[in-house]
Amino acid sequence: MSTTVNVGMIGCGGIAMGKHLPSLAKIPEVRITAFFDVAWDRANEAKQKFGTPDAKIYDNVNDLLRDPDVQVVHVCTPNDTHAEISIAALEAGKHVLCEKPMAKTAADARRMLETAERTGKKLSIAYQNRYRRDSLWLKEAARAGELGEIYLAKAHAVRRRAVPTWGVFLDKEKQGGGPLIDIGTHALDLALWMMDNYEPRTVLGTSYRKLAEQGSQANEWGSWDPSQFTVEDSAFAMITMKNGATIWLESSWALNTLDVDEAKVTLCGTKAGADMKGGLRINGEEHGRLYTKEVQLGSVWDNSVPNDAPEKEARAWIDAILHDREPVVTAKQALVVQQILEAIYESADKGQAISFE
Repeated sequence: MSTTVNVGMIGCGGIAMGKHLPSLAKIPEVRITAFFDVAWDRANEAKQKFGTPDAKIYDNVNDLLRDPDVQVVHVCTPNDTHAEISIAALEAGKHVLCEKPMAKTAADARRMLETAERTGKKLSIAYQNRYRRDSLWLKEAARAGELGEIYLAKAHAVRRRAVPTWGVFLDKEKQGGGPLIDIGTHALDLALWMMDNYEPRTVLGTSYRKLAEQGSQANEWGSWDPSQFTVEDSAFAMITMKNGATIWLESSWALNTLDVDEAKVTLCGTKAGADMKGGLRINGEEHGRLYTKEVQLGSVWDNSVPNDAPEKEARAWIDAILHDREPVVTAKQALVVQQILEAIYESADKGQAISFE
C-alpha cells in the first residue's frame, strides 16, 4: 500500500482555493503536484500557495492527465465540464473527486459512473455537508433506528438575497441550472443519505424567475444583470419514494422570506423527529410527555461548532484511496441526486409530475 498520494487540481478558482486545496494541504500523506486552470495566473497562485516544490502547471487538461506521477485529480470546473474531465481522468487511471453537482445532466452522470465501474477507479462527489458535526450525529441516530421509520423529510436550501454573481453561476448553458443544482443539491443529498433511501417514484417540481428579472442592490455579492441571469432564482419540489416516503425540497438564491437555511434537513420518523434549524434538535414523546432535546455538539465550555467538514471530507477521501475503501459519497448515490434534480426541472418545464417507474 502506498503511503503518499499525488494530487492534481483541475480548476483553481474559488472552490479549489477556499476548500479543496487548504484541506488537502493539511493531510501529511498528500502531495499536490499538478495544477491546471484556463487562467494561468490562477493556477500559478494555487501552485505557489499549496504545491510541492516540484509541482507543475499544465497548459491543458490532457497533459496533466498523462502525468504518470499523479494518482488522484480533483475536478473543480463549471458543471458542463464535470463529465468530460472526470471520464478522461478515470480513463487515464486516476481516482476522481468531482465537485457537486455530479454533472450537468443525468446522462452525463451515468456515463461517469459507468466509466468508474469499468476502470475500477474511485469516483466521489464533493458533498461536504455530510461531514458536518450535526450531520454525522444525526446520521448515526438515524442508522441506529432512534427516529424509527423516516417517512417525511424537508430539504432546506433557501437564501433571502445571496445570488452568486461571479463566474458562470448565472449561465444556464454552463451550469445547467441555478439554486436547485447549486445549493439544493446539497440539501437533497443530505435528505436521501439520512433516510438511506435512493429509490424515487415521482417528482412534482416548480421553478421561478421572479426576482431574477428585478436585480437587487441588497444582494450579498452585489447586484446582478437580469439579462445575464438565465437560470431560475427559486425551485421547489415534492418527491415521493417507492416506499411511500416524501421529501419536500426548497431551494432559492433570492426569496422574500425570513425562513432561511442552507444545506439543512428536517426529518420526521415514527419514533422521533429532528431538525437542524438554529442547531440540532430532537423531538418526540416519552413517558406520556412531549419533549424537545437540543444536542450539544461543542464542548461543555464552548458551544461553538467549527466547520471542519471540508477537512473531514478530504481526509475520508484520501483514506478511501490509501486503504482501498468505498468513498463515503458513492457515485451511485450522487447519480440518484442528479436524476431527481433533472426530473424537477423537467416537471417544472412540462407542468406535470415525472415518474421514475
